Amino acid sequence: QVQLVESGGGMVQSGGSLRLSCAASGIIFSFYVMAWYRQAPGKQRELVASITNGGVTNYADSVKGRFTTARDNPKNTVYLQMNSLKPEDTAVYYCNAYRFPRNLNDYWGQGTQVTVSS
Repeated sequence: QVQLVESGGGMVQSGGSLRLSCAASGIIFSFYVMAWYRQAPGKQRELVASITNGGVTNYADSVKGRFTTARDNPKNTVYLQMNSLKPEDTAVYYCNAYRFPRNLNDYWGQGTQVTVSS
């Protein structure tokens, strides 16, 4: 049984920081690309950041220079460090694990709320 459990969400003022964690179980973590998505009310889910099993990262333009993702393979955990938070970063953040073929190997966490007040 695959589980992705996010933690670290909460409420913070504009300009503040939060660090999200996602602990994975039930998969060979090092085989998977790990990604963070977010969904704000009334909007589509969007990719925030991803990190390959080799450590190559990719970021949405809206978070470049402010967010950093990293993974700890021995701990089966991926992190999202969020700095200089803005009210528009308010959303539910989801952890995602996938490998190809993605239609057979695509797992999601339950999400964690991040709220940034102005």
